[in-house]
Amino acid sequence: QVQLVESGGGLVQPGGSLRLSCAASGTIFSINAMGWYRQAPGKQRELVASITSGGSTNYADSVKGRFTISRDNAKNTVYLQMNSLKPEDTAVYYCRPGSSHGSRWYDYWGQGTQVTVSS
Repeated sequence: QVQLVESGGGLVQPGGSLRLSCAASGTIFSINAMGWYRQAPGKQRELVASITSGGSTNYADSVKGRFTISRDNAKNTVYLQMNSLKPEDTAVYYCRPGSSHGSRWYDYWGQGTQVTVSS
């Protein structure tokens, strides 16, 4: 059974930084692409960053240049470094596994971690 545990969220001022972590178990982590999604109140969940099994990355335009996704296959963990945070980044952040190149995303979700950007 796939389990995903997100952590690292919190309250941060605009312009600040946070590093999110997602620990995965129950899957052969190294062959999966991993994605970070977020869902703000009243909005649909959206993909903000992804990394393939080979390490190729992709970002939503809204976070490009500010967020960095990375992975540590030895720890079965994917990270999201978030810099220059804006109030519009406020959301619950989730990770999700997918096929190796990220062409298909599997229906597994963790509990999410809340990120609040506010002064």
